Amino acid sequence: MGRRGIRRSRRRAVAAVIALALAAACTGAAPPRAGAGVQIYEHDFWIKSSAVTVPAGTVAFQVHNDAPATHEFVVVRTDDPEDRLPIAPDGISVDEDALTSAGEISDVPSGADLTLALTLAPGRYVFFCNMEGHYLGGMHGVLEVTADA
Repeated sequence: MGRRGIRRSRRRAVAAVIALALAAACTGAAPPRAGAGVQIYEHDFWIKSSAVTVPAGTVAFQVHNDAPATHEFVVVRTDDPEDRLPIAPDGISVDEDALTSAGEISDVPSGADLTLALTLAPGRYVFFCNMEGHYLGGMHGVLEVTADA
């Protein structure tokens, strides 16, 4: 299994652990409240966000995949321009190991609505799909996280 395959396997394992934790949290206890909700819409080679700025704290990304194909939703903290992230040796995806990951959903199936809750400090974040060629095709955006509450 190549490096990319190992990363995909690791992502799937992390997603499974998160899903189990979320299922366990649904046992009657009230879930933690998110500080900000951001709607993310993915389609073929575009990604849109309902917000460009949110306050620091818990941010709940509601990811909607309206495309006929599976996508990813990756969030990194960076000051790099959204269209200038480091490219992996394969030449068609972002080198995630060269960036500071905030979190991700590694597989967002077609038609899925998934949630990713992250605690974000003030700063600049870029979100993108890192399926082969999707980032280069324009699937990226920016979210500014402010210290304002």
